[in-house]
Amino acid sequence: MERWQNKIAVVTGASAGIGAATCKALVERGMIVVGLARRVEKMENQTRPLIAEEFQRNFHTHVCDVSDEESVKKAFAWIEENFGGVDVLINNAGIYKMGSIVAPDNSEVITSTVNTNILGVVWCTREAFCSMKQRNIDGHVVIINSVAGHIVPTFVNGFNLNIYPPSKHAVTAMTEVLRQEFLSQETKIKVTSISPGAVRTEILGENINFPTELPALTSDDIADAIVYCIQTPPHVQIHEMIIKPVGERV
Repeated sequence: MERWQNKIAVVTGASAGIGAATCKALVERGMIVVGLARRVEKMENQTRPLIAEEFQRNFHTHVCDVSDEESVKKAFAWIEENFGGVDVLINNAGIYKMGSIVAPDNSEVITSTVNTNILGVVWCTREAFCSMKQRNIDGHVVIINSVAGHIVPTFVNGFNLNIYPPSKHAVTAMTEVLRQEFLSQETKIKVTSISPGAVRTEILGENINFPTELPALTSDDIADAIVYCIQTPPHVQIHEMIIKPVGERV
């Protein structure tokens, strides 16, 4: 992590789960981290206390709804003004909502999932890339994908995944498109997709407990994977990392 000391990392979906664990991991390894989420108070009350006290001064928070293009533009403009730009972007924000694609009353579930899981990555990556390229920084974009972006599980442990797998398959394709576009722009900016299997987070909903008997990763496991990917030598790019808990059957 030596090359990233005092560099700026932006983490979306930083109020809980993988996002919160990633903020902690990056800050405590010497980066200045800006957490983005819709609820700043949740980042301050839940994410900040996870970070060792001596590093908390390097953790900053700002409101951002990644599904809203204007919200993303404003957040990254604030980062540019206050920190000079972005060196590492962790596209972590993502949602899952129960429902069915063919249900007649499912429009909000479909649009919110697509807007967050696909367009949110587009808006944030575009802003971060422009910041990196303008400053001639060989930065790194990480996208938290899913094993559902490589297979098509419809029902998992009783949950209908509906539009979630298609949204993650789009992210898988987008990762390769971004790699090619970064190259065509004559940059050495890296892009990495990290696809976890089951992770014990709140993605199923704050009031839904992940079944304890099922194999699952922790948020810290994914944060460790992010650290591993961004500290590779400049000539090494991990394009896709799939991580599953031992015993997972999907």
